[in-house]
Parts: sequence; structure tokens; C-alpha cells
Amino acid sequence: MRAVFVRVLFFAGVKDAVGADRVELALPEGSSVAEVRDRLKGRYSGAARHIDGSRLAVNQVFAEDRDILRDGDEVAVIPPVSGG
Repeated sequence: MRAVFVRVLFFAGVKDAVGADRVELALPEGSSVAEVRDRLKGRYSGAARHIDGSRLAVNQVFAEDRDILRDGDEVAVIPPVSGG
């Protein structure tokens, strides 16, 4: 089975918890956004709480966990924000 490669971007508290602003992931073809979330929580267990509380966007559009990724997609992990 072929692999797809995606770039994952982290922002705000998630970036701090992960200790990086971006990583590259190789996933099996047909992987979903949920698979990215699971892989990230496995790799960065100390950031799992932040990852669970974040929305994921694919190519600058908010995504659903069931959305399928394609090679070269950019996934952003966007934590909740508050204003004042």
C-alpha cells in the first residue's frame, strides 16, 4: 500500500506542548484526519490533552475526523482561542 505524506502545523499551546511548530507524517493511503490525531497523541503523549481539545484543518479548511487525506496535504492543529 502506498503512503501519503502530510505536513502538520502546530499553533499556540499545542506548539508549546509538542515542542515544535511542524512535523511531517507518513500515513497509509486512505488515512483520515482521525488517524493524524491518533498518531500525534501517540507520538506526543504529553500533548494529548491539547490535541484532543483542538480543531484540525486540512489545507486551511476545518476538517471532520472522517475526511480522507491526500499526499501533500497540510494539516493544522488549532487550539481553542478566547478573546477579551
